[in-house]
Amino acid sequence: MPTATTSGRATAATTNSATATRKRGTTPIQVQRQWEAYRHSGDPNVRQQLLNHYLPLVRNVAGRMALGFPKSVEVSDLVSTGVIGLIEALKNFDPERGVKFETFAVPRIRGAILDELRSLDWVPRSTRAKAREIDRSTVRLENRLGRVPTRGELADDLKISMEDLAAALEDVSGTTLLSLDELVYREEDNRQVPRVETLEAPRGDTVLGDIERQELRAFLINAVSDLTEQEKLVIALYYYEELTLREIGEVMSISESRVSQIHTKSVGRLRHMVRERFGL
Repeated sequence: MPTATTSGRATAATTNSATATRKRGTTPIQVQRQWEAYRHSGDPNVRQQLLNHYLPLVRNVAGRMALGFPKSVEVSDLVSTGVIGLIEALKNFDPERGVKFETFAVPRIRGAILDELRSLDWVPRSTRAKAREIDRSTVRLENRLGRVPTRGELADDLKISMEDLAAALEDVSGTTLLSLDELVYREEDNRQVPRVETLEAPRGDTVLGDIERQELRAFLINAVSDLTEQEKLVIALYYYEELTLREIGEVMSISESRVSQIHTKSVGRLRHMVRERFGL
């Protein structure tokens, strides 16, 4: 991912020698002496020792950031790019300002990683921002209403017209990518196979498809009977009477959060039963 030749060599050298540095260990006094030596001489060997010492900081930052990224983003790639930020931080750090190097370096490591990811992202930043805004609005309305908001409610919350919302949703819909190599469960035998092997050409409704839907519907009816009376009531009020979680709580004389817990648990049980029966 790094593009500069010098920085690339420094990244490789830093990563490869980090294990030996960690085994030896570096005391705070030694680090302070290395900083003093580097400030006075600019010795590249001392610089390398400092980079090795702070490499775990890069790994820590990259690991935390990776939690919010898709699985396709490799932590090792983030670490390699983060080392570029570490090198820049080491170059520009001024200890006379009274700031710890870790405090100075972390934003630059994060910035280097984000800059690299943005340069590789084919989706415009404006579209990414639009997607985040729609997601935040959807979550906010779901928490307030206790259900999935309609497009009209979403448009009102975003303070845009229905036409603008439709255009935004169409724009955002093209930003999600699926890996064809990702392992998924095949419907026929519940075996894990690459997603590409499950793709089929689009086709209209078939007799077999109608039979499968009827079978699934019949199974769900029987599966609901295995739920507790409280879970059955929540499912019936939510999906058949179309009450909100708050209204269900008033009917059952329990809190809205308790209704949400019961709903989540019952839906999870039904999904588990369907998955075991049909491999979905």
